[in-house]
Amino acid sequence: MNDLPEIRHADLIVRAGRIHTLDATGTVASSLAVVGEKIAAVGDDRETAALLGPATEVVDLGGRTVVPGLHDSHLHLVDAGNSWNLQVRWDGVPSLADALRLLRQRAAEAAPGQWVQVIGGWAEGQFAEHRLPTLAEIESVSADVPVLVVFLDAAAFLNHAAVRALGYTKDTPDPPGGVLQRDAAGNPNGLLIAKPSPAVLALAVLGAPRLEEDERLNSTHRFLRELNRLGVTGAIDAGATEVPDSYAALRTLRAQNRLSVRTALNVFAMHPGQELEELSRLTSELNVGTDGDDLLWFNGVGEALTLDGVDFSNFMQPRPELSDAMARNLEPVVRLLVERRWPFSFHATYDESIRRFLGVLEKVHRDLPFDGLRWAVEHAETIRPETIDRVAALGGGITVQHRMAYRGEHFLKRYGEEAARRVQPVMEMLTRGVPVGGGTDGTWMAAANPWDALRWFTTGTTLGGLEMWRVEDRLDRTLALRLFTGGSAWFTGQTRQRGELVPGMLADFAVLSADYFSVPEEELAGLESVLTVVGGRVVHEGGPYGSR
Repeated sequence: MNDLPEIRHADLIVRAGRIHTLDATGTVASSLAVVGEKIAAVGDDRETAALLGPATEVVDLGGRTVVPGLHDSHLHLVDAGNSWNLQVRWDGVPSLADALRLLRQRAAEAAPGQWVQVIGGWAEGQFAEHRLPTLAEIESVSADVPVLVVFLDAAAFLNHAAVRALGYTKDTPDPPGGVLQRDAAGNPNGLLIAKPSPAVLALAVLGAPRLEEDERLNSTHRFLRELNRLGVTGAIDAGATEVPDSYAALRTLRAQNRLSVRTALNVFAMHPGQELEELSRLTSELNVGTDGDDLLWFNGVGEALTLDGVDFSNFMQPRPELSDAMARNLEPVVRLLVERRWPFSFHATYDESIRRFLGVLEKVHRDLPFDGLRWAVEHAETIRPETIDRVAALGGGITVQHRMAYRGEHFLKRYGEEAARRVQPVMEMLTRGVPVGGGTDGTWMAAANPWDALRWFTTGTTLGGLEMWRVEDRLDRTLALRLFTGGSAWFTGQTRQRGELVPGMLADFAVLSADYFSVPEEELAGLESVLTVVGGRVVHEGGPYGSR
C-alpha cells in the first residue's frame, strides 16, 4: 500500500465502491482514505482499514462509482455567481411550454422592480417543439414585469416592459454590432439581433437590475453549491466584468471557509485601447499563482488579450474578420506577458482567427522564447491540423467546450456537411500532443453542466439530435473524463496535485448518482454527485447521503 511519509489515522474513509483513480494504468479500487486535505491511501477495503481511527468518518459507498472531482477549464463562474439568484434557467428544460411556464411563475412572484431573466444556456433543439419562442409568447408572460430572454450569442427576446425599461424608442439608433428589430411604425419590437457582435446582448443584460453586494454573496454561494451537486470541485474563471469588485463574494466566502470550488481567476482588460496600460498595472499589482491559496488564486490573463481580438460562435451570422489593427495591438500585450511570465489564453472560435494570433505569438517567441510559459487557445471549434501543430510547437494548450451541441444545426446550415464533420477535432489535438482541457463556457454560451459536455464529447450529438461527429472521432468515456480532470489541471499548472485519485493528490472527488461508464447515452446529462469532497471536506450531500 502506498502511504504518505508521515501517516496517521484517516480523517475520512470511503469504501465498498468502484473508485476510478484515472491513474496511468486505469486502476479501479474499492476504498480511499483521506488524511487532512490529501489522499493517504487507495486500495481495497482491508488496506484502508489499517488507517481507521476512533475519529475517522466512514462512508459506505454501496458499490457506487467515484471519480476525481470535475475541473471546468472554462467557466464564467464569477459573473454567473453574481447574478445566479436573478436568473431563470432553461438548462435541460424539455419543452418550450415548460420553459414559458417557468417565466410565468417567476413573473408572478417578482417584487417591484425585479426582472425575469434567462441568460443563455439553452437552444431550440432541446425543446420538443424544436423552435425558438415568439415575441408574442414572451409578451404573454407579463405586461408589467420586464422579461429578457437571451439566446446564446445570437439574439435576445424582450417584452414591451423590458423595451421601455431599457429606454429603447423609435429614435434609438441600432447599437454598434447589433440590430433592434422594429415594427412597421419603426418602434423596437423586442427582438435584439447580434449582427455580428454579441455586445448588443451584453448591453441589454447590463441594463437590467443587478444584485447588491450582500445579495451577491448568497447568489454566488448558491451557484457554487449547484456546481458541487454536479461533482465540480474546480474551475478556471475565464474572465469577469467589473474587476476587482466582482471578486468580493468569492473573497468573502474564502474568508468564511465556505468556498467549495477551487477557483483560478483569469483577468483581462476592460477598456478598448487601454489594454496594455491596464494589463501592465494588473500584472504589477498581482502575483500569478501566489496571490491567494489553493482555493482561490490568480491564474493568468484571458480570455481576451485585446478587446478587438475576439471573434464569436454565432454561426447564424458570417464569420467575423478580425481588424488589421488587432495584430499591432496584440503584440505589445503578448511581449509584456512573456516578459513578466504571466500565463495567458485567447478566445478564438475560427481557425482563421487562431492563425492571426499565432502569427503574433511566433514573432514574439523569436525574440522572447516562451520557455515553457503556459498559454492556451480557448474554444478552437474549426481549428485545422496544421494549426494544431503550430500550437504544439509553441507549447500551448487548447480548452474545449460543448458549445457546438447548442449550435451544430446553425453551423451545418451555413458551412455544410464537410465542414461540420471536421468541427472541433479533439482526437486530432490529443494525437498531436497538445494538452486539452474540458470545460463548458457556462453559463451563457452553454449550460454549466459538465455531464452534458461529456455527453457531447462521447457522442458528437447536438441537443437537437444531430450527429455531427464520425464514430472514430468520438471520445471514449474514460478519455473524455480525463479532459475534465487531469486535462484541465494542466491549465492551472497543477497536474501533480489534481486529476487522479492517488496518494499525495488533493482529496477532491465525487460519488456519482449512477455509473458514468455504463449508463445509456441519453442518461449522461442527468448524472450528478450524491457526495462531493473538496480537500477532504464534504461540500455536498444528496440522494442516499442527504440525511446523514
